[in-house]
Amino acid sequence: MAKRHYIPVTADVPGASSQGNCALIRKVIRTALEAQGVDFPCEVDVFLTGDAGIQAINREMRKVDAPTDVLSFPEFELRPGELPSPEDADPGSGLVPLGDMAISMERVSAQAREYNHSKRRELSYLVVHSVLHLLGYDHLDEGPMKARMRAREEAILESLGIVRDQDKPNAAANEKAQES
Repeated sequence: MAKRHYIPVTADVPGASSQGNCALIRKVIRTALEAQGVDFPCEVDVFLTGDAGIQAINREMRKVDAPTDVLSFPEFELRPGELPSPEDADPGSGLVPLGDMAISMERVSAQAREYNHSKRRELSYLVVHSVLHLLGYDHLDEGPMKARMRAREEAILESLGIVRDQDKPNAAANEKAQES
C-alpha cells in the first residue's frame, strides 16, 4: 500500500495524537481508500478532540448542540461508489482534498466499553465510518443505505484484521447483570 496520501492528525486533548493513534488512523484511512478504489493521491485531515470540542464543532457546523462520536465534512458531493477525479487535485499540492473528520476520543473510550471491544477497534471503526462518509456513503435511512455502509465498514475492518472481540461478554448481558 503506497503512502501517497497526506493525512495530518491534530488534537486538542492530551495524548490523543500519540504515535500509536496516528499510525493506526493513517493505516485505516489508507486501507479504506484502497478498498474503495481511490488510486490517486489525496488528503484527509483528522482532528482528535473530546466531547466538548466535538460538541462545539457540531453546534457550529450542523446547529446540533450535542456531542457525537465522529463528524465528517466531505469536500465533494458523491454517491457511494463514485469518486472525485484526479483532475480535482489542488494545483499546489497535487492532492485531491477529500475532506475533514473530527473524532471524540471520549466517545471512543465510552463506546468501546459500551460495545465491549477495544478502543483500537472503536477508533478504527469511526475512522472507516468517516472515510465512507467522505466518499458519499450515508445511513440516513434504516434500510439499504445503512446496510450497504455497514457491510463496507465491516469488510474494511476485517481486511485490517480488526474484528469485534469475541472473548468479551456482550453489552446486553452486561446491562442485564447490572440491573439485577
